[in-house]
Amino acid sequence: MSIRWGLIGASTIARQFMIGAIRAQPDGEIAVVMSSNAERATAYVSENGIPSAVSSLDALLGSEIDAVYISTTNELHLEQALAAIKAGKHVLCEKPLALTSADARKMVAAAGEASIVLGTNHHLRNAGAHRAMRDAISAGRIGKPIAARVFHSVFLPENLQGWRIARPEAGGGVVLDITVHDADTLRFVLGDDPVEVSCFTQSAGMAGSGLEDGAMCVWRFKSGLIAQSHEGFTTKFAGTGFEVHGSEGSLIASNVMTQKPDGSVLLRTAQGEEQLSFDREDLYVRSVRHFHAAIRGEGHPSASGDDGVWSLASAEAALQSAASGKAVKIDPKLGSMN
Repeated sequence: MSIRWGLIGASTIARQFMIGAIRAQPDGEIAVVMSSNAERATAYVSENGIPSAVSSLDALLGSEIDAVYISTTNELHLEQALAAIKAGKHVLCEKPLALTSADARKMVAAAGEASIVLGTNHHLRNAGAHRAMRDAISAGRIGKPIAARVFHSVFLPENLQGWRIARPEAGGGVVLDITVHDADTLRFVLGDDPVEVSCFTQSAGMAGSGLEDGAMCVWRFKSGLIAQSHEGFTTKFAGTGFEVHGSEGSLIASNVMTQKPDGSVLLRTAQGEEQLSFDREDLYVRSVRHFHAAIRGEGHPSASGDDGVWSLASAEAALQSAASGKAVKIDPKLGSMN
């Protein structure tokens, strides 16, 4: 059985990663793309070999599709996802699921009531490097995890700047763009939930309209582990990395906070150093493969709707902390609390 997709949003991320990932599935097919800009939609289908272009959500949801991939600006996700769920379409949505964790919970509840698969496109969970780290931790290879550090400050290319640095109402800013990923990746790799965050944000010259283009967070996890993360749009020469330090060893990963299956993971213990091997499967191909399996009732999305609520509640708490100058508690069932 072929799974026919509709793309909500004629986006760069869909063009660069998701179209190929869907077509890499033996049962994957892209039937239609929607953009509110009819000219953009027409050009997009021509450039990407997609059969049909529409300029309204109703037209897309009325077509013969099984699932939608939502990659519009953040403030549109909620309405589009709820409409797709109501129309009986499975939903893979870009992060953050919505502008607030309360709205994200509405999406999860609607999908549950309708028996619809809802996934959050947290691509980093699908990286072989992060799964190798998670496996090493769960196998006890570094003993009890004590601390972690994430380096995920990059330079946002000009073609992606746009609304991310200029439109607060669209959910712009580095926290909703990158901190959500770091919160999710920490939670996934550690197998632990964040319970509190302190955050400083900055505007280092790229973002306007009161938005932040840099952030540093300190996280406390349920187990007692503490973590720090650095997110940014403005660092042209910074590499990315992820470290987890335990009572019996450390994992030191380089160039792993990326959309490509790159990087390395070093395990350092009393026995010496070992480079961990891991698969180099395309992150988005793996994400879509797991999503298709979930549609067939054979598994779960790599990141569920609940995972998306967790990451958004964490980012929401980080923004509240930066605004208030206080540590903020994280509860995905209630939102964030000072």
